Parts: sequence; C-alpha cells; structure tokens
Amino acid sequence: MTGKERKEELAFAARVAQKLNGPSEAILGYHGLLMEEVRRSGPAGAIEDLEKIALAAAQLSRMILDLAAGRRAPSDDAGAQAILRHDLRSPINAIIGYSEMVLEDFEADLQSSAVRDIGAILGEARRFAGQIDAALDGSDEAGTNHLPDSEEQLAAGLVRSLSAMSAEKASLTGHILVIDDEAANREILSRYLERRGHTVRAVGSAVETFRALGEEAFDLVLLDILMPDTNGIEVLLQIKADAALREIPVVMVSGLKETGAVARCVIAGAEDYLPKPIDPVLLHARVDACLDRAQWRAREKAYTREIQYERDRADALLHAMLPAPVIHRLNNGETQIADRFGNATIVFADIVGFTPLVARLDAGDLVDRLSALFSAFDELVSRHRIEKIKTIGDAYMAASGIPAEREDHAHAAVDFARDLIRATAETNGGAVDMNVRVGINSGPVIAGLIGRKRSVYDVWGETVNLASRLESTGMPGRIQISEATRDALGDYLDIVEARQHDVKGIGLITSYFID
Repeated sequence: MTGKERKEELAFAARVAQKLNGPSEAILGYHGLLMEEVRRSGPAGAIEDLEKIALAAAQLSRMILDLAAGRRAPSDDAGAQAILRHDLRSPINAIIGYSEMVLEDFEADLQSSAVRDIGAILGEARRFAGQIDAALDGSDEAGTNHLPDSEEQLAAGLVRSLSAMSAEKASLTGHILVIDDEAANREILSRYLERRGHTVRAVGSAVETFRALGEEAFDLVLLDILMPDTNGIEVLLQIKADAALREIPVVMVSGLKETGAVARCVIAGAEDYLPKPIDPVLLHARVDACLDRAQWRAREKAYTREIQYERDRADALLHAMLPAPVIHRLNNGETQIADRFGNATIVFADIVGFTPLVARLDAGDLVDRLSALFSAFDELVSRHRIEKIKTIGDAYMAASGIPAEREDHAHAAVDFARDLIRATAETNGGAVDMNVRVGINSGPVIAGLIGRKRSVYDVWGETVNLASRLESTGMPGRIQISEATRDALGDYLDIVEARQHDVKGIGLITSYFID
C-alpha cells in the first residue's frame, strides 16, 4: 500500500470512528447514570445484567478507539468490512439484548429515571446499529434511522396488529440449538428462547455443533454465519449433506449486510435469516414460523407414510386376488383383460370325503384345517411359478402357462401336483381323514378378468372341463392326467397306469395315473 493510500485509509477510519463515537459515548454515559441509580435504589437482581451491558459497551468503545487511532482501518476489501460489521454488531446485540431483559424482568421495581435511562441506552444502541452501514458505506446517515410521521404511525399500527395476532395464537415450543462464537450472543438468544418455553443448548464452534447434533435431537438450529474456525455457511452445508440431519430447519443469524451471503445460505438449505442486533419480536416470529412449518412437514410425512401403508395393503390384497401381469395391465389403463392361450395346463385338486368331515368337525376346527391346507397350496403355487385361479369349496384350481406363457407348463403343473399330495399328508400329520385327488389337462384356454365389484381372473374352455372331470374320476392320493398332458410331458416321467373310460359330456377318453 502506498503512503497516499494509507493516509486515505486512516482518514476514512477516522470518519467512521467519528460517526460511531457519538452513540457509543452516549451509551456509556447513560449506563453510568443507570448503574448509580440501581445501586442506590435497586433492584439488586438487575446488576448482573447491567454489568454485562458495561462490558459490551467497553468492548464497543475500544473498537472505536482502535479505528480512530488507525490500529484497525476499514479497508475496501469486502471480506474485511464484513468482519468489521460483525464485530461492531456483536457488542451492540449484547447491549440491546441485556437492556431489554432488564426491562422485562425488573421494570416494575425500577425507578422511573432508571427506566428512562434504559430506554435511552436502547435508542442509542439502535442508532449505532443504523450508523454502522451508513459509516462504512459512506452513505448519508440522514434518514437512515428516521421514518416520516405517517410511516411511523403505520408501523406502530402494524406492530399492534401483530401483537394481537401473537396473543391469539399459542406458540410452539421446541428443542433449539444456538451456535455463536460470542458468549453474550449465546446467552441472550438462549434467555429469549427459554422465556418463550423452548429448551436450548448453546455452543460456540463447529466441533461443538456436530457433537451436540450427534448427542441430541433438535427441532431447530440458530446458526451464526461468522465464526472463527469454520464459518456458518460451511457448517450449514455439512448439516444439509448429512441424511440424518438435513431435515432439521436452520435459521442463519448474522450482522452481515451482504445479501449475497443470505442468498447462499438460502440456496444451501437455510430455512430463514435473522439479522443482528436481535429483535426479539422478529426472533420469536421466525422461530415460531420455522417450528410450525416443521410440524406441518412432519404431519405431511406421517400422512404420506400412512397413505403408502394403506396403498401397500391394497396392493398386497390385489396381488392375492389377481396375477401380477393383469394388475400391471390394469394400472396401464386397460379396461378389458381377455386373452387366448394355445398351450396351458389346468390343475384341479379336491379333498376326498370332505362332506362327512363337515358334519363331524367343529366349524372353527374345520376352517382352521382347510385354511392350513390351502395356505400350503398357495406357497407351492409361488414356488412353482404357476397361477392360482380360485378355490371352490374344498376344490383348488390352478393354471400353468397363463397369464405368462411358458414352454414347460405341463412339467410345472405335474411337479406342483406331486407337492400338493405331499403337503396334504404333512398337514394332516398322519391322519387319513383328509386326502386329495388331482386331475390335470393341457390345451388351449381363454383367460380373462370378469366382474367389477369383486373382479376375478378366470379360465374357460374344454381344457378346463376335462381337467375337472379327471379330478372327479380320479383316485385319492393320485394324479390323473390327460393324453394331451402326457404328450406335452414327453419323456419327463413314466406312466404308472393307463385307463379308458367315459367322461360325461366328452365321451370315451384315455387317461393316465402317475406317481
């Protein structure tokens, strides 16, 4: 930097210090009067917060002296100016926060002169906050802190309306994490929030932040942008990159005037932005809004999970009633499901001696035994990748090769039938009062979806009729197949016994028993 540039910088620093010095000295003056009055007249409980105001005011005064002496000159660098704005606003935030708390806690016990002095401190602190940007930007400070009378009246009316709304609506409470490197800022925010009924944990660094997030569940995070180790934007990005944390709403807090930083925070996932010095009305409004939105999101997710659960239940029920390819076609908008299949195999299984069993068993016992048996059949259907068509009383009907065609339809049907007989014996536990006979036939069929209220997927044709006749003319514990099924099987198995017999409605046929 040249000598000329250094002189210009020092001159600029002196002008900034001059603009800020007036409110700073006024704060110290009013605070001195206030401390004298409170020490004399009480209340003693207010002294602790007043001493914190004194520390913040002294810190502010030292920074202004450093500016005036050239020990800290405000350069043209945007980053350096942002840090200076932040450093100046931190003690102002403490002064305003602790002053408002003293009024809130002790106004009834304070002398009227003390209340006036606190009001003066607040006025000068807010004037100082307004002067920071005017001084550093070189803008005209006139009008920056003053509204025309009409606008002041409008603003006052708006505040009254908002206060009335706040009184009518109960505030939400939550568990809030406050992150700020300044201890005074952490305390002020914590006390504001705790008075509102929130539970608060306050930390001062990124390391402490993620330790706290790992140890506790928070409903909201208040995060300062400027911190010494890792800045708030980087902390925000890490929170939003973590699947376990990204749903926590984050409100950024800072004295930065730079709108670009605010925009980056919002783009990175911040829920809202809160400027310093902290306005308690704005703080509570934004915290309440964030918690309200978070609650609605939680409800929305719960409703979505409930809807998905019911949809899954409906899908499971639909899949129990209809084949998956048919459901897929219905979902794609088809209204008529009807197909002709050239080669399929139909399986009928019937419980032998079921009618006497009905007369002998208790209704509950009968249903339990039948349910256990048919549930075992259903599992075999899935294992062999064939399709259950329906149950008719004590009869079970299945089809192989529909609605998805397959070359080994007859082989799958015979393997399924063998497992039916084995499953029946295992379900009976050695008893002989429940046995099945099975009939199988192969050939062309028509399959389709019928009905609207209780839709069923059914199969029709001579192939179906003959399979039913083969079951009814069969033998307990044996499988009777048609000649068409034998031809479809080829050399897959050995025929145990062939027979010729008349079948009602069909005539003389040759059928075969297999093991």
